[in-house]
Amino acid sequence: MSGDALNQAQTRSWLPWVIVIAISAVLIAIRNDVSWLNKPPAEILPIAEWVNVYMDWFVDTFKAAFRKLNWLLNWPMGWAQQFLQWLPWPVTMTGFGLLAWLAAGWRLTLFTVLALFYMVVTGYWVESMNTLGIVLVSMPLAIVSGFFIAVMAYKSPRVNGFVQPVLDLMQTIPTFAYLIPILLLFGFGPVVGVVASAIYACPPMVRNTILGLQKVAPEALESGLMSGASRFQLFWQVRVPSALSSIMMGVNQTTMATLAMVIIAAIIGGSADIGWEVLSKMRKAQFGQSLIAGIVIALIAMMLDRISWGFTDRSRAIARAHLPFMQRYTPWFIATIIGVVLFWLAKLVPALSVWPEQLEFYPAEPINNALNYVTGTYAHVTDAIKKSVLFFYLLPLKVGLTKAISPFSWGITFEPWMRLAFAGIVALIAAGYLVMGKWRRAVAAVVVGAFLYYGITSMPWPVIILVVTLLAWQIGGVKVAALSFFGWLFMLLSGIWPQAMLSVYLCLSAVLVCLVVGGGLGIWASQNTRVSNFIRPINDALQTIPPFVILIPFLMFFQIGEFTSFLAIIAYAIVPCIRYTEHGLKSVPEHIVEAARSMGTTKRQLLWEVKMPLAIPEIMLGLNQTIMFALAMLVITALVGSKGLGQSVYIALSSADAGKGLVAGLGMALIAIIADRILQAWSERRKMALGMV
Repeated sequence: MSGDALNQAQTRSWLPWVIVIAISAVLIAIRNDVSWLNKPPAEILPIAEWVNVYMDWFVDTFKAAFRKLNWLLNWPMGWAQQFLQWLPWPVTMTGFGLLAWLAAGWRLTLFTVLALFYMVVTGYWVESMNTLGIVLVSMPLAIVSGFFIAVMAYKSPRVNGFVQPVLDLMQTIPTFAYLIPILLLFGFGPVVGVVASAIYACPPMVRNTILGLQKVAPEALESGLMSGASRFQLFWQVRVPSALSSIMMGVNQTTMATLAMVIIAAIIGGSADIGWEVLSKMRKAQFGQSLIAGIVIALIAMMLDRISWGFTDRSRAIARAHLPFMQRYTPWFIATIIGVVLFWLAKLVPALSVWPEQLEFYPAEPINNALNYVTGTYAHVTDAIKKSVLFFYLLPLKVGLTKAISPFSWGITFEPWMRLAFAGIVALIAAGYLVMGKWRRAVAAVVVGAFLYYGITSMPWPVIILVVTLLAWQIGGVKVAALSFFGWLFMLLSGIWPQAMLSVYLCLSAVLVCLVVGGGLGIWASQNTRVSNFIRPINDALQTIPPFVILIPFLMFFQIGEFTSFLAIIAYAIVPCIRYTEHGLKSVPEHIVEAARSMGTTKRQLLWEVKMPLAIPEIMLGLNQTIMFALAMLVITALVGSKGLGQSVYIALSSADAGKGLVAGLGMALIAIIADRILQAWSERRKMALGMV
């Protein structure tokens, strides 16, 4: 590109920002005189009412058919629950122990047996088996339906073009939002949990199966054709076995998603399962009891995760297949003998059938007493932490420094000279970047400074739409810009703009902490094996614990409020930042590292000037996932007082208002999809710039 052409391209890049910043400055200046800039109309288009009219017609027309399906699904679910309750608990332990042994060996077997024994001694065996009964019905339903949808999408590009955006919506619309139409169609009851779990857990199975089928090596297909295989045989005997590793990965993720949704569905359909136990104890502020029940959920999640993950290891399965017959089936014989002996022994020893109540270990009261002591003794510490974060971090992001700085919050008044000093610092930073020729950083300094001064929720809505749409256009092109513009326009016209801004503020504040803390931990773990080994099981636990349970410890110490929601979102969403940062830094090609070392780079230079630039695409993918996790958790935190779209969805669920629930859920999905597309486009550009594509 010639010098003139390069200058013209750069002008086309920065000139729109000059125009947008100028327009934004005018809008901010007149916002107090033009009320609709700060407070858009409550609802311009009655989209929620339109949805409700359609839902009323749909429910009236098809409710009878769905109620019959409800009756039909009740049978296998009831059988599964009754069978698990009928089996003596040692026999169930033996069965799951066998699965754990086949999946990963004796360590997982020991963990599985101890996890199940915890459910026995805490008195939650019946509730645990009811939850597992729901999972045993919803999981196969999600796996089978997901597999066949993936097969159709793989075979037909037209079907795939329809399926992919539907999967995006299914994975980004909050689960509470589509619980409402399911509730209207199926009525209250545990079947709601089965259906909702199958819908929620289906996308991972579809995506992984499509990916696996697409990655089948051409050599394998050619070998099958040369052997005279028909199209049917080629698919089922060549493609599917070759894609089995990816398919089993989908099974693992589907299993975890199923369990997470079963817990959430307890809100509208639970009775005697673990999800209902946690929810009811939380509502009564019985934190010791809710923690004990929450540990049960975490153990079930970890147990199912490790077992299903173990079966994704094809090398283990292949090695087992080559063993002699007796060695291959010895674990089955031993487990069968142990199970039969324990089954008949339970007839003679009642404790092996129903654990005696007097032998239960249920330390709820000691936990409550310890909590009361800690919160009473160190209330000034927790209160100081809470107020410091609220006043000095969350409030400025929410309403801006101009409103956050006050004698009540900061102990000072935001004097005119302070305002001028802040504006001067922002101007100096921007000018410094311009002098260095880094106009993008100069624009970022001005935009961030404006948002920090006025706050996300106080910024005029046209400014938000202009800035994000221009950013989307310059990073992702016309399609991403159109998605951004019409997505924000939908939120404005449907009357959910104020709630959307509250959601953006809370998620952004949590994501920034995740990026700094999680990125820092990921960098440290990539440089230190001990740190990596220490962090890995913590990450595993945070990823397998259902979001419901994550609320409990923060609720215990900080009570209901925005700060509790903020901490819970961080705990749930920080793992991708840690993992992707560590993985990205460790995945830098060794020959590049060796070349940098041979040039005499220091350890610090190697990290920041060689590894970090190459790991940026991976880190951005982690940031993308962190945003998705944060938005998903936002709906759960509505249970502890967070406001925004999550609360709107939860209120709509409580009143069975499908229109408001779906509109609010679609608003959250649009925020997630817009962020996803912008970050994906930016990551692709970075890969191209680094020659990685």
